[in-house]
Amino acid sequence: MTEPPPRAWAEIDRSALHHNLKLARQHSGKNIMAVIKGGAYGHGLIEIAKELDKLNLPFLGVANTGEARCLSTEGIKTRPYILGATLQSEREEIAAYGWTPCLCSFEEIEHFNQLGKNSPIEAHLAIDTGMGRGGFLPHQIGEALKKLREASGIKLTGVGSHLPVADEDPVFTHKQFELFDSIVESIPGRDEKFHVHLSNSAGLLDYHSRTTNLVRPGLLIYGISPLPAHQEFLRPVMTFKSRVSVINRLPKGHGVSYGRTILERDTKAAILGLGYGDGYPRSLSGKGTSVVLNNSLCPLLGRVTMDQIIVDVTELDECHPGDEAELFGSNLLVSDLAKKAGTIPWEILTQITPRVTRVYR
Repeated sequence: MTEPPPRAWAEIDRSALHHNLKLARQHSGKNIMAVIKGGAYGHGLIEIAKELDKLNLPFLGVANTGEARCLSTEGIKTRPYILGATLQSEREEIAAYGWTPCLCSFEEIEHFNQLGKNSPIEAHLAIDTGMGRGGFLPHQIGEALKKLREASGIKLTGVGSHLPVADEDPVFTHKQFELFDSIVESIPGRDEKFHVHLSNSAGLLDYHSRTTNLVRPGLLIYGISPLPAHQEFLRPVMTFKSRVSVINRLPKGHGVSYGRTILERDTKAAILGLGYGDGYPRSLSGKGTSVVLNNSLCPLLGRVTMDQIIVDVTELDECHPGDEAELFGSNLLVSDLAKKAGTIPWEILTQITPRVTRVYR
């Protein structure tokens, strides 16, 4: 017996991923740390990592040791970079596998130095230039560098910081770049192999640093720009789809879905087999959201439920059970959907649930 096609699936376009990475490299003129935390932003951690592993990148950015372990277990050769502070219980594994941590505290320096006595651990220094989420404040950098010079168990191979408002506040962001560059320029003994990184997706698109040689795009490589002016150059990697399960003809005045949204006309309603249990936000209910069905925009009717949504296909000449619908992708950007849902595209992408089949093309 053959397995039936899924009710909800995400098509992942490998060529779009490569297109976006090429654009990031050309636009920034710098090397790339591809950020694949959060299951590669919902696109599938291992499959995306395997694709990126072909590109000879210096690092793959992950959130924690669990994600790094998945990469190592699957034989990914590109080195995982742990984005953020680490727990004491995680550090022995980091040292054993040769993953790169970013040092966010004096306690981490001391502990990694102990762990690396026999084989020095390559690490980066995290600098807090305004994010407030970990790292050394500017007045602490001198002491941190002194301790690292004395730490025979750590080999400092880079420094980095993070941008909290590169897509919102250019004045503050320019100040961050200037502060970071001035700190980096004060670090003695840097050479061309020393990794210096600050820019996320928005940072690499709209700002310039005189010291960095590495950028950390996340959302951008998946084809969504945090800055709308650059969207036309990108190709969305994920297309989120479902299919029509049944079509009902409902009279004016009939209710649809929970809460009984009342129909204002006789309506041809198509049921799609997905809902918030698949990661399609319930907060899109009543927000004027549409799906693309048979090359037409069809409005959402009533509330999003766990496993199904209802769309108005009255204006379609043809619509049948099994027809495919696009929830977001190239025709409906996830960033536009996020605005209607009152959230951000990062959240929608990473909340596409495991029961949604990923189909890689």
